[in-house]
Amino acid sequence: MAKSRSKNKDNARRAKKKTSLLITEGVDYVDWKDVNLLRRFMSDRAKVRARRVTGNNAQQQKEVARAIKNAREMALLPYVTRITQQRGQRGDRGDRGPRGDRGDRGPREDRGPREDRPSRDDRAPRSGAAPSPSAATPAPVAAPPGGNGQAVQAPAGEES
Repeated sequence: MAKSRSKNKDNARRAKKKTSLLITEGVDYVDWKDVNLLRRFMSDRAKVRARRVTGNNAQQQKEVARAIKNAREMALLPYVTRITQQRGQRGDRGDRGPRGDRGDRGPREDRGPREDRPSRDDRAPRSGAAPSPSAATPAPVAAPPGGNGQAVQAPAGEES
């Protein structure tokens, strides 16, 4: 049984069609120099608002989008407006220590002091690890121009 794709009939919010700002103000030409009008069609992050939010029809939305793009090109409107949140300062840890509330790391009993351990270069490779490129076999030599990997012989009677 196929599900019905009809929208919820109880949704009272969409019952009334939103009227365009351009119609209510009687704007017949969207000018890219009219920054105050264009800002009303942009979000706080400088994105172009959708038709369903502004109430524009398709033609009005194209005109508004084109005017916003022209105004951005002429540096009258921003491409992006970043909103930053205020955070605490990095060095401010309050009563916690330099490692937060995890405490100081003590010595580990399962390994000895650093001087006794071999350096990283002297260690054997881990099991299951891929060999390093330097330990790989040398690159194969290119085959002679015979095509099948065999040497090409000159026809009888000719010397090379």
